[in-house]
Amino acid sequence: MSLDSILARIAALPRKAKAGAIATLACAIVSGIGIEIVANPPRAALFAQPLHPEQLTEVEDRLAQWNVAFTPSGQNVVVDAGHRNDILLRLSLAGVPHAHVATTGEALANVGVLTPQAVVDAQTRTGLAGDIELALRSVNGVDDARVIIAPGKVAEFADQGSADATASVRLQLHPGAHLSRTSVAGIRSFVAAAVTGLDPSHVTILDDRGLALSADSSESEDATALQTSLQTALDDALGTGVAIVRVHAEYASSESEQRDVRRAPLGSASIARVSASESFDGQGRRYEKNDEQDDRGSDVRESVARVPRGSLARITTAVFVDAQSAVALENVRALAAATVGYDHRRGDVLTVEAVNFHHARSQVHDVWFLLYGALVPLLPTVAVVLGFLVAGRYAAPHVAAMTKRYLERSSLARISSRVAGVAPAQVRGALANEPPHAAAAIISALPAATAAAVLELYPAHEREAIVRRMQRAHSPLVPDASEILGRHA
Repeated sequence: MSLDSILARIAALPRKAKAGAIATLACAIVSGIGIEIVANPPRAALFAQPLHPEQLTEVEDRLAQWNVAFTPSGQNVVVDAGHRNDILLRLSLAGVPHAHVATTGEALANVGVLTPQAVVDAQTRTGLAGDIELALRSVNGVDDARVIIAPGKVAEFADQGSADATASVRLQLHPGAHLSRTSVAGIRSFVAAAVTGLDPSHVTILDDRGLALSADSSESEDATALQTSLQTALDDALGTGVAIVRVHAEYASSESEQRDVRRAPLGSASIARVSASESFDGQGRRYEKNDEQDDRGSDVRESVARVPRGSLARITTAVFVDAQSAVALENVRALAAATVGYDHRRGDVLTVEAVNFHHARSQVHDVWFLLYGALVPLLPTVAVVLGFLVAGRYAAPHVAAMTKRYLERSSLARISSRVAGVAPAQVRGALANEPPHAAAAIISALPAATAAAVLELYPAHEREAIVRRMQRAHSPLVPDASEILGRHA
């Protein structure tokens, strides 16, 4: 079918059909545009400024972890414009991206032949500090780092003093993270190895709380780890609450050196022989004493042990066992020695004693107490149920009377609609099975002539009963005749 034929058919349609077709086409176009907008929401760049390569990589990794849809775009990422603020907030709370630091390549990129040496040295230190900061960010527990390097100074003249190179490191730790002694020592050695002529003792490490981290600062943490390990082992072996453990670790505050010299004989004989002889001549009045010492030589071995500052000097462990548990103390001692690494040559102290623990007396509850504890939570529910039962007991007669009156009222309204505008004989037939009070209510709503004609159709005793009830006052629940007739008018 050609386009001309289709247009001809459309032109031949009535005006209302054309208007409907145009309206349908317009609705379809608007719906398609709306679906396209919903399916492809507007997108915008996430950051107002371009990112550096390491920042862009960090942001993309974090968005991928959060399953956030994004599109890399040069030095930025494109995200859903409606969720841009939420994404920026989440990245800000996570500390992403980190501030850009210039590496050695960037710092020395603009250095030329005519650049002064002082500027070259300053740029070199800046780039080296940036390299160290990027490396420290990858350490477990460290979110960010800031490094300041002070170069050493060599005395050029006799009246000038020399200075060693130093470095200051400020670490921003992850919330709840703590660095162990070995981690702090590793960071110090890493920074010292990265800077020429820098001694590890001249590296100062500061955390985000303003506390200097050193080998001594983590002593309590290491002792706590040993104590937790031993306490867990005893709890698993003896049961919870049977043993109490306390561990204290001491570390060398200064560097020391220990020398051990040992001599061994060269053969089977002893190393040295000492002999003494005495003689006395009484007539000649002469006294002689001879001392002889023979050193056969020996093999001398000398060993030197250097104890660096911050190394473990001694561990003091105290284990208290409940005397009522009847646990073998030797087994506890062996377990404690193996757990904390007990070494008597180092001067470690391990104390295991059986003491009487304080045990709180448990209250013995009888059956009545348990029954009371089971019934107390049910008292509010029981009170509410009893309240409903009492209220229902007193309200039931009144509710039943009101329901009965309502049913009578409904029956009267139904019969009134049936007898309105009909002949007296038909009204009498409709009221054939109705009680006197119902018949009285219906007949009283009829016109006087119709009511008199209907009453004449009843036997004398039924007519008297109906008339007697027609003379009573109406209940407020039963409307009068004018109201009944007004409903069916």
